[in-house]
Amino acid sequence: MGFSKTIAGPVALEGVGVHTGRPVRLRLLPAERPGILFRRIDLDGAEMALAPDRVESQNSTTLVGDRFSVRTVEHLLAAFWVPGIDALVVELDADEIPILDGSAEPFAKALQEAGISVLPHPQPVLRLVRPFRVEDEAGASIEFSPIATGEDLDLSYTIVYDHPAIRTQSLRRPLRWSIFLREIAPARTFGFMKDLEAYQAGGLALGSSVENTVALDETGVMNGPLRFPDEFVRHKLLDLTGDLALLGRPFRARVAAEKAGHRLHLKAVRHLFDHPELVHLED
Repeated sequence: MGFSKTIAGPVALEGVGVHTGRPVRLRLLPAERPGILFRRIDLDGAEMALAPDRVESQNSTTLVGDRFSVRTVEHLLAAFWVPGIDALVVELDADEIPILDGSAEPFAKALQEAGISVLPHPQPVLRLVRPFRVEDEAGASIEFSPIATGEDLDLSYTIVYDHPAIRTQSLRRPLRWSIFLREIAPARTFGFMKDLEAYQAGGLALGSSVENTVALDETGVMNGPLRFPDEFVRHKLLDLTGDLALLGRPFRARVAAEKAGHRLHLKAVRHLFDHPELVHLED
């Protein structure tokens, strides 16, 4: 049986929101009981619990509450879900998690430095017992399959872009903390310069820059070098991890995504909650 975990001390980070472009200060605080709580200090301490049924997607994952929303949560969620941190208070003074360098590495390193404390509360594991598949009209898909007892969550991703710097990339990894830190967390978000004007006209990518986004023109990467030759698919695997973190507890399955994105990730998470017969909760 596993137990809930929190951080041993507070963490403070600040930056800008990649979509809003606004500055934001973030603090992560230890909690005594399981649950991820978001608190807006600019809104008189208004609070919202992490809830997978109140989530939206528009080029990132957004938590939607009665009084406020929090955008671009996926990198932060991935960083504390992989090591099993399920008791945490997230304080911020704006409506978006700071993008920092575009990856989850700053969050993961900050959590490492803070240390992890084990709480006296059991942490059940959500184990997939029946396979299923979600897909969209464009041909993207995510397939979920059961795995043997004792195996780690197994993730794979395939992306296909008609761009010379990407083309087809595939990656499969067991999701352990050491692998996440070394091979997944450092992968940065990426974007195409040809889309930037349209995104910004729609209120997106207002804080995007070469400091936090791998930028691509028509022929290649504008602000290299890449951290990995296949950094693009590694970042997609990071996004998938952060969206699966909405499950709120450790998850054991084989998950294979192809040409997917946040919208399909969230569809899969909702499907799991809508069909409890697909999973078994292990104490």
